[in-house]
Amino acid sequence: MADAGDNFNIYLAEKIWEMIPAFYRDEDGLAENPGVLRAIVEIIAEQAANLRRSNDRLWDDQFIDLCDSWAVPYIADLVATRLVSSLNLRGRRVDVAKTIYYRRRKGTPRVLEELISDIAGWEGVVVEEFRRLARTFHGLDPKPASQAGRFTATVQGGYADLRRPRGAELADGPFDEYFHSADLRRARGTDGRYNIPKLAFHIYRIPARRLRGVVPLQGPNNRAFTFDPSGRDVYMFMRRNRADDWDAWRSAKEWELPAPMRCRALGHSEYLITEALILQLSSAPINLAAADAAALRKLRGITFPDESSLQAALANLNRPALLTTTVNRAILKGALIEDCGKSALLPSYAPPGSQQPKSIRVETSPGNEVESDRAAAGNLANWTTAATGKRLVIDPERGRMLFIGSAPGAGLKVDYHYGFAADIGAGAYDRSAFLKPPTVPTLANGAPILAVAIDAGAANAEGVTQIDDSATFTQANNKSGIINAQIQARNFERPYLRISASWRLNTGVNTESFLTLDGLWIGGTGNFSLVLSGDYERVTIRHCTLDPGGADAQGNPIPPLHLAVDGNVEQLVIDRSITGPVHLQGAGVITKLIIRDSIVQSINAAVAAIDVPNCQVEMNRVTVFGAMNVDRLNASEALITGLADVADTQNGCFRFSAALKGSRVPHPYESHFIEDTAHFFTSRRFGHYGYAQLSETAPQGLLTGAENGSEIGGFSSLLNPIRLDGLRAKAEEFMPFGLIPVFIFET
Repeated sequence: MADAGDNFNIYLAEKIWEMIPAFYRDEDGLAENPGVLRAIVEIIAEQAANLRRSNDRLWDDQFIDLCDSWAVPYIADLVATRLVSSLNLRGRRVDVAKTIYYRRRKGTPRVLEELISDIAGWEGVVVEEFRRLARTFHGLDPKPASQAGRFTATVQGGYADLRRPRGAELADGPFDEYFHSADLRRARGTDGRYNIPKLAFHIYRIPARRLRGVVPLQGPNNRAFTFDPSGRDVYMFMRRNRADDWDAWRSAKEWELPAPMRCRALGHSEYLITEALILQLSSAPINLAAADAAALRKLRGITFPDESSLQAALANLNRPALLTTTVNRAILKGALIEDCGKSALLPSYAPPGSQQPKSIRVETSPGNEVESDRAAAGNLANWTTAATGKRLVIDPERGRMLFIGSAPGAGLKVDYHYGFAADIGAGAYDRSAFLKPPTVPTLANGAPILAVAIDAGAANAEGVTQIDDSATFTQANNKSGIINAQIQARNFERPYLRISASWRLNTGVNTESFLTLDGLWIGGTGNFSLVLSGDYERVTIRHCTLDPGGADAQGNPIPPLHLAVDGNVEQLVIDRSITGPVHLQGAGVITKLIIRDSIVQSINAAVAAIDVPNCQVEMNRVTVFGAMNVDRLNASEALITGLADVADTQNGCFRFSAALKGSRVPHPYESHFIEDTAHFFTSRRFGHYGYAQLSETAPQGLLTGAENGSEIGGFSSLLNPIRLDGLRAKAEEFMPFGLIPVFIFET
């Protein structure tokens, strides 16, 4: 048991030491090997301290929310629950804590949806598929629900109205508005889902991560921008917006789940004129005339399914005052109901800080944001729009925005959410365990990263340079004289360094230096590299993204950023990072390369992803897109899509891993050699929310081929197959008898 700061080991060591006769204590100091007796006493005291702490915790170990992990199975026996895998510690503890709660609500959709969150840590929606079967309307059926807000206007139980194709976007998902004929086949993929005994679990595995203060990149003109600072098309995500109080449970709406944002979800708006709104408009500062207020009352209590319907109704009142800009904007703001996509995803007119963060926020200058009534969703595939009367059009499926009228000012910044499966690469997640207090003034708002701004550190004191926000930094000067330096991003921030030349970090005349990069996203405007020069004892690249390259929203290539070593690096550690190709340059030497929980990609088939021919490489839970050329290799849970060429096959091991057929690897054990990897991944494009994620069409040997039964590759530590197995076991335990569960991954 770790030292809890109670100093029991020191107290007990002194107590035992005092119990030993003074003669022996004195002799211990004069012996040929002095201190042996004292060392034995300290070992005994440490174990006595562990025993004391264990005794002190016996009371806590009676409670599932306070006990140590070893006590969980014993408490589970008391409530007679069937435990999930011991690797899923969180799910196991929650299962024991809520077993009686589950049993009291067994068979209800509420508890089944709750299991997705409790056991697997994901979000999801449970759908009873018999409700989706097309059938004849029965006289005992309730009246058809209101069609407001529905894209298809499909009558309950009826087939789709093909004259309304918009609802096709929702087909086969948890919010499908169509009704289907019975499918009697066994569930497999999209087959065999619609039948009376089928219960569909629609699962959202990828969390939404919030970015703040990002500087968009200009597109083809000064009114067009991409939310992504590198210029890529990216899916924007909806943040999780469900109530945490399960006693107030209801099935989630589309905009309450962490998922890629559809254009029509962002544009979904419903309006309701209330008496409270009319009274508000009749007072300052609007001061609506009594006659105009009386006319507006004719629309009171009517729900309008979209803005155009409301505007048409206002025009039919023949009251010009209601169509003036000031009054019309106030009506659009006040009549927008909370339970619609636009209200949930875009900021309203409430004062800053008075509401929860929205999924998207656009600030044209400090403190001036584009409100929901001035923004619209639209298709910007060609960077054009037909929208009028708005200030901004947003295309969430591409991550683009277009200002109508004048261009925004230089202070344009955005907040938005993106999706990615794991805490890998630069991103908006908690890295507090790895950060250190800065030793020099922090950098922010795109300030130039000059050489003097980087603290080189000292032999016995680390110099820490911190970047404070997620802005774009277009200048990063070379640094020489590094001794013991760490360059880090602030916690939950993702700064983007858009360099215009290779960035060289050099130790100069110093030897055995240390360097750490943490939380940075580095890309370039050309074929540039992050170059490590000089003599390093250890270089650590942690939670970083060295842009692997791709294409921007205009089809222009984004060159990959190489990690090049032209100095001497004793140990290069790439930890929880995404990088482009790693190689030596000139007389560069890497003695040992360690890669953990990372993704390494080469988008050029002629360039190896890892090319360090005289280096010993150690890889754990890594996905490599491309070939490898190394001297020695120890790999576990590694997935290599290209040819792996290891010179020394007598040393090392290739265990629970996979490589392209024809690779030369040392001592393969429980590994796979694959031929076609084209369909193995949701996406190979960096920037896509499913980047490097194994798809359901991947071979089972990859999906569950890790030593612990998890998947092979960079996302192995997520334990997705193990969490799914736990969810499947608990769903079968608590679902109604005779039903068949179908698990569908939406992300």
